[in-house]
Amino acid sequence: MTKRGGKRDGAGRPKGSNRYGEPTRPVRIPESQVERVLRFVGEREYALPLYASGVSDRFPSPADDYLEGVLDLNSHLVREPAATFFVRARGDSMIDAGIHDGDLLVVDRSVEATDGKVVIVSVNGELTVKRLRRSKGKSWLLPENPD
Repeated sequence: MTKRGGKRDGAGRPKGSNRYGEPTRPVRIPESQVERVLRFVGEREYALPLYASGVSDRFPSPADDYLEGVLDLNSHLVREPAATFFVRARGDSMIDAGIHDGDLLVVDRSVEATDGKVVIVSVNGELTVKRLRRSKGKSWLLPENPD
């Protein structure tokens, strides 16, 4: 007579043979998020927004909010995809930092802005790219162009 129930040698799916190629576990998610999570898990790439408006390297000027397209960063080194976006530089005030008009800039909002780093900041609601300098509790945004 064969044993009923319980563990049987050779039964079940081989390890790593599921659609993800690694062990999985159940997770509870809100009903309203099921479709979104399924789309995310099913994607092999993570597309981030590329905005049509450039980021001014001069101090604020009007910019539009149109989405130009999406870029896949799955093949690139991005620590926090949910905090990362792209903008294009406008102007020439940062050419000595190697940032030229039309350059694509990758912005990770999760990285702390520290003294001496190139940062993208919002000034009066407009984005600008500058070198951050901090000293004695004060901060400055400095261009890098000899002209």
